[in-house]
Amino acid sequence: MGKGRLEAFSDGVIAVIITIMVLELKAPHGPELSELLPQVPVLLVYVLSFVNVGIYWVNHHHFYHAVHKVSGGLLWANLHLLFWLSLMPFTTAWMGENHFATWPIVVYGVDLLACAAAWSIMQVKAVRANGPESELARAVGASRKEKISLALYLAGIILAFFITPLALACYVAVAVMWFVPDKRVERVLR
Repeated sequence: MGKGRLEAFSDGVIAVIITIMVLELKAPHGPELSELLPQVPVLLVYVLSFVNVGIYWVNHHHFYHAVHKVSGGLLWANLHLLFWLSLMPFTTAWMGENHFATWPIVVYGVDLLACAAAWSIMQVKAVRANGPESELARAVGASRKEKISLALYLAGIILAFFITPLALACYVAVAVMWFVPDKRVERVLR
């Protein structure tokens, strides 16, 4: 089974996710710059979510360069990732509209954690489909960044109940850490 349809479908879903997020942004009713102030939390969350979805899209693109075989399990694992990413517009809107209240921050963190876990599951399924001696298997291996990301998401979820700015800092730290695309696949394919 080829990977072209999986990549095209994933690209389309991610494009729709970003479109939905931007459509959630509401313009102020008046012409004054001061009327943007109430929208600042919504804009900040949108930027964070756009960056997160963008990071997944970029890494998905790099990752699938090393994938040569697609199995049914990999298709489902990719759909699992897309499911959690598709909740990003909802969790983004809820957190932004409620000005970083505790439960929206917790749910946003759970969504981020679920996306990261789904990515890990997708990697395992892809390596299984392509074999333990494949370029892909050599490229992905165990990543400290992935483990640190999961730990920071868990810390953010817990911190949201006590110190919400620190919870948000954990989520931002992961985005900053992954902003430069994962180079493991590029190194192996060179």
